[in-house]
Amino acid sequence: MRAFLPRIRQFLHGRLMGLVRIYYKNLWGMSLGEGVRISLSAKMDKTYPEGLFIGDYTAVAFGATILTHDIATLKRVRTTIGSHCLIGARSIILPGVTIGDHCVIGAGSVVMTNIAPHSLAVGNPARVIERGINTTIFGIRQEAYDLRFEEAQRRKAASA
Repeated sequence: MRAFLPRIRQFLHGRLMGLVRIYYKNLWGMSLGEGVRISLSAKMDKTYPEGLFIGDYTAVAFGATILTHDIATLKRVRTTIGSHCLIGARSIILPGVTIGDHCVIGAGSVVMTNIAPHSLAVGNPARVIERGINTTIFGIRQEAYDLRFEEAQRRKAASA
């Protein structure tokens, strides 16, 4: 019975993420790519939801905030996050920012300017500390993804 619990949990998580995506996309009109995962505690700006664009297979972690409007200047602007990105826990993406494809935004970062594709940005304000990174789905670093895959293959071969 215990062996089935992780599978059940994964199944339910996948269905719940699908409902979250439908909620933001269909009810609020946000533009979300295929396979986008948004944590239940993430805050998406609902003042101008049409201004939010998130690419395919991007993950937004818990407590992250993505804004599309600035009340002080009465601006409603487009905020774009590319494909295969990871927006870290409790990060804040300010209005009008564009984050390129294959980027990782570190936990607690405040993104005030555009981030070039294939970059790792951290801090307050967020600064690019590494360029030329490659990510897979949900912003997982390619090296880590490959290593995990190789380990799984070795375990499978050892058990056979």
